[in-house]
Amino acid sequence: MILQFCTIFVNCFPKLLNMYRYLITLYAFFLPLTSVFSGDSDPEVYSNQVFDQRIKTVQLYKEGWNLSYPVIKLNSDEKLVLHFDLPGDNSETFDYTFIHCDKDWKKSDVFPNDYLDGFPENRIEDFKPSFNTTVNYFHYKLLFPNERINLKLSGNYILSVYPIGDPDKPILTQRFIITEDKVKIDVTTHRPQMTSDNNASQQVDFTVNLAGNDIIDPYRNVYAFILQNGRWNNSKKNLKPDFFGNNELKYNALSEKNIFSGGNEFRYFDIKSIRYQSEFVKRIDYMAPNYHVYLFPSESREYKPYFYWQDFNGKYYIAVQEGRDPETDADYISVYFTLISKYMLAGGKMYVSGGLTDWSLNNNNQMIFNPEEEQYECTLLLKQGWYNYEYVFLKDGDPEVTSARFEGNHYETENDYLILMYYRNPQDRYDRIIGTKITNTLNRLSY
Repeated sequence: MILQFCTIFVNCFPKLLNMYRYLITLYAFFLPLTSVFSGDSDPEVYSNQVFDQRIKTVQLYKEGWNLSYPVIKLNSDEKLVLHFDLPGDNSETFDYTFIHCDKDWKKSDVFPNDYLDGFPENRIEDFKPSFNTTVNYFHYKLLFPNERINLKLSGNYILSVYPIGDPDKPILTQRFIITEDKVKIDVTTHRPQMTSDNNASQQVDFTVNLAGNDIIDPYRNVYAFILQNGRWNNSKKNLKPDFFGNNELKYNALSEKNIFSGGNEFRYFDIKSIRYQSEFVKRIDYMAPNYHVYLFPSESREYKPYFYWQDFNGKYYIAVQEGRDPETDADYISVYFTLISKYMLAGGKMYVSGGLTDWSLNNNNQMIFNPEEEQYECTLLLKQGWYNYEYVFLKDGDPEVTSARFEGNHYETENDYLILMYYRNPQDRYDRIIGTKITNTLNRLSY
């Protein structure tokens, strides 16, 4: 009898362990989200945030290009599209509005009537239920500017989505950019020469041509921002030029203000199919109520040589192989991440990071150390598709987000850099964006 019991227990133990991990994931899923770091700690600063933890897979990009950055030109035909999912069997009604911000993402002094043309509050009417998925959800979609609302000024904007009649309690906020593109920006990226860490860094030099623009005191009133791969939590802010003359502002990094850690090519996995194990997928199980994907354990790349492969620079792309419409046919899967480490690192916390977490570090994507297995572990509920990610160790009390501890830094790494030029006319009440430029270290794109 005892022998039979032991045999049954041994056979059932893996399933019991999986059930335990799944329950822990559900528990964390319904916990209030505690943001440890999202790039801005000031409560007056607007950022990309999900306030309702039911909301999943929030994406905002230029119409027709899923991997683009949320930047469009003022008074053009370009549009942005917002996607998000609400898990469950019942739809809900959501409204949206836009908030104009200054260069530091605080609410500007401009009145809504001055920057909005149309109704300030509108309804999201494009939503539909998922089809043939283990996790039921409603997919919401919003295309803007549209026939109900247009944006009249350039600058930083926040898209705020909230339950009907309750604008003070948004379910999510997303940043986007409206640019005038009135100045010409020339950019070069290269290995830095003026720093001792030149094997691990990248320098972004650029020149801004102001010809044809009536700019008052550009040295004082023009501000430059640089974003690496579209993320704000390691951006270079409020940069002043090194030289000004002949209608040109030159930013040549005589200090380290234009220098970024190179990082590494992002880790990736493919879960668009639940029938076939793709690269880096160790196992696919079905355990009610949904599918579970176990990735192969990750190893540290801190001291390994650089190796190039083409990635999404931290983004993700929703796709499904066993369906037609990825918006509603892609299922939600529990994905298990493990990072090998013989001991728990003191003085900080480990996270899974990237576009899949909107670059935020919080209790949803924090990794827990398992001393018996000698590894960090984390489980995320993700929609089917292709994903990039990295591991980030955030030291206690350190505002700098770095992936160097387990990913390494290399000057050869392929990265995008987005340059934003802001101008505050002393007679105006807001920060205009007079130019933007996106370039790539391998010159794969530049526009």
